Amino acid sequence: MRNLIMAISFFFPWFMRRWILNTFLGFEIHPTSRIGLAWVLPRRLIMEAHTSIGHLTVCKNLELIHMHEYAVIGRGNWITGFPPIESKHFAHLPDRQPQLIMGEHSAVTNRHLIDCTSKVTIGKFATFAGFRSQIMTHSVDIEKGRQTAAPVSIGDYSFVGTDCVILGGSTLPNYSVMGAKSLLNKEYEESHHLYVGIPARPVKALPQDYQYFCRETGFIY
Repeated sequence: MRNLIMAISFFFPWFMRRWILNTFLGFEIHPTSRIGLAWVLPRRLIMEAHTSIGHLTVCKNLELIHMHEYAVIGRGNWITGFPPIESKHFAHLPDRQPQLIMGEHSAVTNRHLIDCTSKVTIGKFATFAGFRSQIMTHSVDIEKGRQTAAPVSIGDYSFVGTDCVILGGSTLPNYSVMGAKSLLNKEYEESHHLYVGIPARPVKALPQDYQYFCRETGFIY
């Protein structure tokens, strides 16, 4: 039924479509927010003021997408998860949360793959930039021979360059930059650093007065 309601809503102008999604699917989409021609069907969707999701983005099999004020998801993204149903795949992870949480003024640009089998948190004013980057929260535990999943956290005011990979259990600290084509596979704590390589590691301290780290609006001209 939810799929049918979503499909029918495409035939209506946005103000009516938003009413349908809020009324019949229980979404919480602010009047100033907007979804393009995109398939966005988590169990629960919260879009605070001035948020948007671009055309041709797919969001499915998540428990929650929560976009705080001015957060943006661009075009052509594939955002998916594994719902917390009874399944032998993740039965050993009862606290797993298939969610995407975006802080205020954060952004996911275009054509990325984000796996939210476990929670993905993108901090305020952070940018998941460029295109073709991946977040993979689940994998196969070779030692134990079973599926496993772990959350990913991208810190406040951080920047992820194009064509990067971030694996489950990883943390990019606040005020950090992940260089293009890098792979992050562990938790780090050192803020104001450039992280580069396969696997990524902190290679350079960054001045705290960089304008990217001090801006008051998320959009970058």
